[in-house]
Amino acid sequence: MNSHAGSSRASAVAHANFALVKYWGKRDAVLNLPDVGSISITLDALWTRTRVAIDPALEHDRFELDGRTDGVGGDRVCTLLARMRELAGSAARARVSSTNNFPTGAGLASSASGFAALVTAADRAYGLGLPPERLSALARIGSGSAARSIFGGYVEMHRGMRADGSDSVAAPLAEAEDWPLEVVIAVSDRRRKSVGSTEGMQRTAATSPFYSAWVANQPADLARAREAIAARDFEALAEVSEASALAMHGLAMSARPGLLYFNAATMECLHRIRQLRAEGVAVFFTVDAGPQVKAICGPAAADAVAAALAGVPGVTEILRSGLGAGAACVDRETARPT
Repeated sequence: MNSHAGSSRASAVAHANFALVKYWGKRDAVLNLPDVGSISITLDALWTRTRVAIDPALEHDRFELDGRTDGVGGDRVCTLLARMRELAGSAARARVSSTNNFPTGAGLASSASGFAALVTAADRAYGLGLPPERLSALARIGSGSAARSIFGGYVEMHRGMRADGSDSVAAPLAEAEDWPLEVVIAVSDRRRKSVGSTEGMQRTAATSPFYSAWVANQPADLARAREAIAARDFEALAEVSEASALAMHGLAMSARPGLLYFNAATMECLHRIRQLRAEGVAVFFTVDAGPQVKAICGPAAADAVAAALAGVPGVTEILRSGLGAGAACVDRETARPT
């Protein structure tokens, strides 16, 4: 086995994504193979920057997240790096340093951007030169949603059928500029959630009496969302996205014990958004495994939506973003894509 044949070090930036048609449940926990497909949007304002530096002198990989060497996810980082070393025919370990510009583990898809950035940087550092679909499959092993952050704009994650997960990959549906929507995020709790997504999915699949119905209904929701994006039909996308988000959280609540990711501010934000839409504002919501509410809207509506959500008791911060690009290697000093 070669000690190392890559470029020694590389940095990459990847962006968080939010699913409009939700992913919740795994058919294989080791490979992170989803039980259902999903459709997401990639954001430009929420990103992870990751540096991978090959060091043949290391006996073990080293991982630092937001300045902490005991960052959550370290075992998954090492597992993923081992797979990439095997592909590269290299025995050399790596130092990984990762930084998020938004709260980690709080329901804002930090694992998605994190593992997408990791595989993109490691691909360059180890000299692999893998195509995007292979990077998507590798990122999925670290975090199911990370497969989608390899791509920008509107993205579909395919469930796949193969046991090895080779067809469980993401693919772009439309570019960000094809339909430039805005996202307003109401943050009500920056703390790491008490029950992570992986644990929550496993509990739900094992104990919810409604899990099989969730899996059976997903293809129809994916088809509706796919058609809405192709037609730029905002009302149709709003309907299927809100239905999917509420179904996912209802499913999680039906686990035993039930999973409660909402707080009081979450619920009030959902009511405000529906009130805005009833008044003619182009906006709809989605909520992932956490209390933060994401309002997707037309660019002309973003200021009104941000003002309305900022006034909700318990909302401590408003984040805003357009749709963004896929993961890319960058010059570490200037953060320019290379």
